Amino acid sequence: MADRIALTLVTGFLGAGKTTLINRLLKDAALADTAVIVNEFGAVGIDHLLVEQSCDGVIELSDGCLCCTVRGALVETLEGLEARLAEGRIARLRRVVIETTGLADPIPVLQALAAHPGLSQAFRIDGIVTVIDALHGAQTLDGHEEARRQVAVADRLVLTKAQSADAETLAVLAARLDALAPGVERLDARQAAASALVDCSALDAGARAAAALRDAGAHHHHHGHHDHDHGAAFDTVFLGHGQPISLAALENFLDLLRSQCGADMLRLKGIVETVETPAWPLVVQGVRQMLHPPQYLDAWPDEQRGVRLVIIGTGLDAGYIQGVFAAFTGQARIDTPDRSALEDNPLAIAGFRR
Repeated sequence: MADRIALTLVTGFLGAGKTTLINRLLKDAALADTAVIVNEFGAVGIDHLLVEQSCDGVIELSDGCLCCTVRGALVETLEGLEARLAEGRIARLRRVVIETTGLADPIPVLQALAAHPGLSQAFRIDGIVTVIDALHGAQTLDGHEEARRQVAVADRLVLTKAQSADAETLAVLAARLDALAPGVERLDARQAAASALVDCSALDAGARAAAALRDAGAHHHHHGHHDHDHGAAFDTVFLGHGQPISLAALENFLDLLRSQCGADMLRLKGIVETVETPAWPLVVQGVRQMLHPPQYLDAWPDEQRGVRLVIIGTGLDAGYIQGVFAAFTGQARIDTPDRSALEDNPLAIAGFRR
């Protein structure tokens, strides 16, 4: 199968500076052969007038928010791009950038792509880039659930207007971002290069998981629960194992995780060494109960092998997830059934609460 087209979501709350960032990045050689889809809310679209067009690569959607009614139009637009590429009307297409409306939740967009059999084979999720207004970001996060979700699921955070914010304002915002998106790299929009904002999802998740596992010492998992006086809490569960896992064990673990925790999961991502193909790392991506098609890399991005996964959600039962992961990776735990017992009876695991 030919290489799938990378798909990058650029999200951020109203006025964060998404269009300005995209305009600058489109001049970067790293975004050559890129189509940009600009989502707008309302009957009259204006954002497309602010995006500098490169040939016919900019496509505007103006019949609603990407996270609700416009999903059908988004699917049709991506299908059209794929068809034009296959018919030779587009010479090359390596990446699609979707700029979401400021009120959008990016998760339903990923769900729509994962649920479409044709698009999931033609496109791969590269990552979510969330743009934050450094001057007003903390207040926005305190007041708007959409903004918190945009940050919680991000693979990169890009700060705009940082030059206009004082040190105290930046420190307060940094603390909020550390709590909502632990370990996610933050970049200043003035220096951010396009190359730093692409190919940043599951590989970054592997690096974050590795760092979290090192910080946790000898433990094989880490759970961060972030609760604040303002708004909802988000959970980040890091899972790691230093040995390869069989494809069958991985598939059964993911199936059980999706069936029992899918409603609470916003994103699942990571990098896995399999018993069958240890030289080629397997990239894992999921959203709620849906998994994106597997993707193998040609080589490992670093020296660390094994399994590294990051799960982001709300109300996640970390103990349950850690117990299931330990069972399927053969890690001995007291009072926890092994893999064969789990496959025979998923309810056997201690702490099952449903």
